[in-house]
Amino acid sequence: MTDRPIILVTGVSGFVGSAVARRLAAGGARVRGLARASSARTNLADFPGELVEGDARDAAAMARAMAGVAHLYHVAADYRIWAPDPEEIVRNNLASTRAVMQAALAAGVERIVYTSSVATLRPDHGKPSDETRPATPEQAVGAYKRSKVVAERLVEAMVAEQGLPAVIVNPSTPIGPRDARPTPTGRIIVEAASGRMPAFVESGLNLVHVDDVAEGHIAAMERGRIGERYVLGGQDVSLREMLASVAAIVGRKPPTVQIPRAPLFPLAWINEQVARVTGKEPFLTLDALRMAAHDMYYASTKAETELGYRGRPYRVALEDAVAWFRQAGMLA
Repeated sequence: MTDRPIILVTGVSGFVGSAVARRLAAGGARVRGLARASSARTNLADFPGELVEGDARDAAAMARAMAGVAHLYHVAADYRIWAPDPEEIVRNNLASTRAVMQAALAAGVERIVYTSSVATLRPDHGKPSDETRPATPEQAVGAYKRSKVVAERLVEAMVAEQGLPAVIVNPSTPIGPRDARPTPTGRIIVEAASGRMPAFVESGLNLVHVDDVAEGHIAAMERGRIGERYVLGGQDVSLREMLASVAAIVGRKPPTVQIPRAPLFPLAWINEQVARVTGKEPFLTLDALRMAAHDMYYASTKAETELGYRGRPYRVALEDAVAWFRQAGMLA
């Protein structure tokens, strides 16, 4: 049937965007996916819908992609913890969000889900943080987090001032299948599962299955309140627990050496200088060490209450991630 409304998903070559598009298609939706010509093709090989090329920062490309669209999921983002020019991350995420949202308003899109991040929320001193703790750009650690804060504030302003029909979702740390790049957390899983992580810096994070994040997007589109934000999280886990779980899944011994953060700052600085020469993203960065000072724990109570959202146990998500990385030939 061609009379079904068109649903546009940006960033479908990426981890979360791919999961959202596949979930929509599985439910019978007519999906149009946006990806750049230069995007990796792993998650596009069997894309379940119409695929269009374009850069989310390009107003003309977005106007073309938005033609006939009823619902929009803006998932695309520059997701890098490090870049030779950190401000490039901020510029990219702000420019793409502005171009996409302006095109959606001009096209009369009925409803939007904007994918933000828990990076826009302030940690709560070891307790789970939630939607009531928005961060300012100055409070965000690192360029990526700052970029998500300024982009989220732009969406909120457009909702208030221009009637943008957007609901905001804030995923925590997605893991699972199709993490093709992989994400920073996916890199940790690959290194740990391959036995290349004998030591660690203790921290805390909230792990969520990427397919649960996709379900949360659908629920936000159907039941979310315009202008509200919803944390889409899973379980709070220490990095020690996570690494022990990965080791158990692959049959290795877990790392037991915990390293203090302070001595690693010179090494992180050296890693970043080497990365400037090689162009390869460093595994250890200054911002990652600064982030590790805070347990990044989050509560999804609002999404559970208002959207009916649920996250499965983190161990299941880890198992699915390891299985996919193994199948993709990414494990030693």
